[in-house]
Amino acid sequence: MLFNYLIGNSLNKDGNENKIGNKKTFSKKSILIFGIVSNLALLGYFKYADFFIENFNFISGSNVNLLHMVLPLAISFFTFQQIAYLVDSYRGETKEYDFLNYALFVTFFPQLIAGPIVHHKEMMPQFASKWNMVKNYRNIALGLFIFSIGLFKKVVIADTFAVWATAGFDTATTLNFFEAWATSLSYTFQLYFDFSGYTDMAIGIALLFNIKLPINFNSPYKALSIQDFWRRWHITLSRFLRDYIYIPLGGNKKGNFRTYTNLMATFILGGFWHGAGWTFLFWGFLHGLSLAIHRLWQTLGFKMWTWLAWLITFNFVNIAWVFFRAKEWDDALRILSSMFSLDNIVIDMKFKEKLIFLENYGIEFNRVTENLEGGSDIINFLIMSFLIVLLSKNSMEFKNNFKSDILRLLFTTFLFIYSIFYFNRFSEFLYFNF
Repeated sequence: MLFNYLIGNSLNKDGNENKIGNKKTFSKKSILIFGIVSNLALLGYFKYADFFIENFNFISGSNVNLLHMVLPLAISFFTFQQIAYLVDSYRGETKEYDFLNYALFVTFFPQLIAGPIVHHKEMMPQFASKWNMVKNYRNIALGLFIFSIGLFKKVVIADTFAVWATAGFDTATTLNFFEAWATSLSYTFQLYFDFSGYTDMAIGIALLFNIKLPINFNSPYKALSIQDFWRRWHITLSRFLRDYIYIPLGGNKKGNFRTYTNLMATFILGGFWHGAGWTFLFWGFLHGLSLAIHRLWQTLGFKMWTWLAWLITFNFVNIAWVFFRAKEWDDALRILSSMFSLDNIVIDMKFKEKLIFLENYGIEFNRVTENLEGGSDIINFLIMSFLIVLLSKNSMEFKNNFKSDILRLLFTTFLFIYSIFYFNRFSEFLYFNF
């Protein structure tokens, strides 16, 4: 933290060069590169050392011992946040250089663990404002309201889906057609409600201190294209990737081929940021490729029915999440092969009497979700989740239309108390891995 503070302070000095007397030292650009490389080196050591050692051992036939490093909590988030600070300092976009204020900016606990990834200029004026030192009862009510929504998303919905996703990806050795789709969709909704839930809680807690964090989710599963999806999903990460990787690489200013290359590079790096594994890299590759195809589609002037655009976008995102979740390639391929095979269709036993003729076509009759715990609860939760993400207002829309009244008080109280009763269950925080 002190290191980045000193680097940022140095970058904010006037002139292209720092001077000691008449002697020139290092250029601002050199200092910036040094700061970024140092941050990435620290991230690489803790997060990616074992990944590179494993691959080195595989290629060379060596037997170098793994380091088994314990990943510092939220290292990916605060590393990106501090890199953004350094670049903004280089550009002259930061004005506050008191160390205690900088420390507050980096360690502000509501968003430290899972974002949103914030800019120095977004936060420091709020920390300095005297009006934020006064109790704001509307912000307190709104903060508790948004926090309760996020808590409910996490412990009631996401953690319920986590049981089925874990069973499908990590426990079951074989899956039928419906189980495979239930597994992939369970993780798709687990990730959404987990991450958006934590973001809501961060925004809610920050409001208790009169601090407004930027929006990070805007109904991403309503997206009608992959570009639209990334404008809605983890918005602050998309902003970082655009401003600090895609645009510096040249963006879309150097021809179509270079644009497609920049998109691919940006999202492969984004995938690698999420996790040290080839499946994460492939997930990033898929999204970079899909964005390149979408841009080409737009260039050609093709149009698509709204319902078909949504269906293709959602299913692509769902399929890509399989690689994001799978611990190994084999796990991903096992799920996907079952999702797209018609040789493993199972129909519930209660339909056997009327549909017995289907046995002649290789259709089996059994409990449809035999390898997944929950049975019909899976279907109910999936239907409920689709209705929530497609038809309901998102938490930010609730926030913008918030009124302090008895109805919202009762709603907040219900969500909070109901969520508390779920605390005795298993809870998984996905972003501890990042």
